[in-house]
Amino acid sequence: MAVKTALAARALLAIGCLCLLWMATGIAVAQTPVQTASVASARMMPEPARIGAARLGDHGDKTRFVLELTRDAPFTILPDASGVAVEMEAALDAALPPAKGLVKSVSVRPGAKAGHLRLILATTGPARVQLAEIIPPRDGMPPRFVMDLAAGKAGPGAVLTPASASMMNPPVPKEKPKPPLPMIVIDPGHGGQDPGAVAVSGAYEKDITLAMAKEVRRQLLATGRYRVALTRDKDVFIPLRDRPALARAKGADLFISLHADSITGRQVRGLSIYTLSEKASDREAEMLAQRENQSDAIVGMDLSVQSADIANILIGMSQRDTMNQSRRFASLVLKNLDPNVAVLPGPLRSAGFAVLTAPDVPAILVEMGYLSHSQDAKLLGSDTHRKRMAGSLLRAVDSYFTGNAVPPRS
Repeated sequence: MAVKTALAARALLAIGCLCLLWMATGIAVAQTPVQTASVASARMMPEPARIGAARLGDHGDKTRFVLELTRDAPFTILPDASGVAVEMEAALDAALPPAKGLVKSVSVRPGAKAGHLRLILATTGPARVQLAEIIPPRDGMPPRFVMDLAAGKAGPGAVLTPASASMMNPPVPKEKPKPPLPMIVIDPGHGGQDPGAVAVSGAYEKDITLAMAKEVRRQLLATGRYRVALTRDKDVFIPLRDRPALARAKGADLFISLHADSITGRQVRGLSIYTLSEKASDREAEMLAQRENQSDAIVGMDLSVQSADIANILIGMSQRDTMNQSRRFASLVLKNLDPNVAVLPGPLRSAGFAVLTAPDVPAILVEMGYLSHSQDAKLLGSDTHRKRMAGSLLRAVDSYFTGNAVPPRS
């Protein structure tokens, strides 16, 4: 029994030793791949970029410095007492180029970090960096570092490199382009051989509307918030259909046609505002859809490639939206009208005026009063009333563009 116990103890001891030996061997084996992977990783690190060629080129208004590289390399442009310095993570295998253009010498010294070098370009005078970039390989050429130097002190025109935190010049923020100001087109009714209505005072409608249009233009421009154009700024005749065409050509966001009415009953007086009627709108849409060249029927759409039915639908949709905007603007004019300006009963009206038929420009026609009425005729000929009317239109335009209006067309 004692012998068996001793044998059993020895067997257990042997087995334990074998287990310890196996575990130790396993640990050693497990550690070996980690060490091997570390060595392999170190061996797989990319070789530093090497400069295989360096040259200068004199291009008259600039001097170009070129380095041919084996691969892309980070770089930094730095100021230097003698000119400009290029700090680059690379090794130099090429001869430095002789003087040329603005550069009187090129020298090299160790960079600020291990594996970096610094190329010093001594210049003949003050110089600024116009360009500094890495050009990727193309057309059989290796990657290249290119830097252009121009005469003069560094300023807003200097080009900066994104790799640098300490550049020759601070970055110059680019201003975001401002959206164009809304374009308001004012249409003085009549003109030239078409005098329009004749006032009881003998004044012509064409002169009254032109004087009013100029005052409206003056007040709108004085705000600095709008661009303004007149369909005519002198006594000339312009066909009715040409007036909305002129507005569209100028990129109008609003079209205001100014007129003064006349009637046999001399007791009638007061202002009224017209937008295009539904019936006239349908007729205009049909006429536009039937045109051979529809490329400009609606701004931003070429309808010449559409069928007649589709073109008609698109024009009709644009026309309806424009009419809704026109009615909204007409309501704003009435709302912002000076209380001293008399108005007709039911002053918001619609009709088939040809000047209101642009399918994509909100438009109103303002009958400012009746020249057949002595009081209206007198007011329409006065500077005070013109300023009052122009101020009313200005307030309406402001309300239109500060509310939920269609944004100006670019």
